[in-house]
Amino acid sequence: MTEPRSDELTATPNNEGVDEAVAAARRVINALLHAGDNTTAEMRPVADRLNAVAEYLESHAPSIDERLVDMWAGEGVTRHDPITGPENAIAPPLALTGHDDGSISGEVTLGLPYQGPPGYVHGGVSAMLLDHTLGVANWWGGTSGVTARLTVDYHHPTPLFTPLTVTGKQVRVEGRKIWTEGSITANGVHTVTTEGFFIAKELPRPR
Repeated sequence: MTEPRSDELTATPNNEGVDEAVAAARRVINALLHAGDNTTAEMRPVADRLNAVAEYLESHAPSIDERLVDMWAGEGVTRHDPITGPENAIAPPLALTGHDDGSISGEVTLGLPYQGPPGYVHGGVSAMLLDHTLGVANWWGGTSGVTARLTVDYHHPTPLFTPLTVTGKQVRVEGRKIWTEGSITANGVHTVTTEGFFIAKELPRPR
């Protein structure tokens, strides 16, 4: 399936209320991890206030079925995915840009919510970043698909609190089979590289 190329590879914040609230939630997630067990803050009142916010949002939310339809309605790019989505508080978020040579890239700095070994990015987070980036690279290359296999090589620990460059490029298409490569680089050094094998297939959207 061949799709037209577009410069817009990741959603940009466009809903001041929602996106500001999500940015605040990201700040809370970081602050909770930073505070930890030895904080001098009174955490029980914090929990009460956070639960009150959650209850308020839950009481005003549509049904899950309605929300799933709304998430996918009329979007060329998603606002809600866990890597690039401005609507998703667990997204770093990573912004991706397409290039004339067919590659895409983005820069992101990961903090404590993404830690695995002390001071370094969790390997599963690296794999998730790359899987998503390769999927977007396929869209940018013109033939999209679903992940069939992702081979990830970890060359060096990927540091937290350091600008990371994430790249992807579709390298070969044969019928419905797609091969794509990507990497994560820190301080000019490849810390993680990946090869992905995809099958051209469009999943049904909620309706």
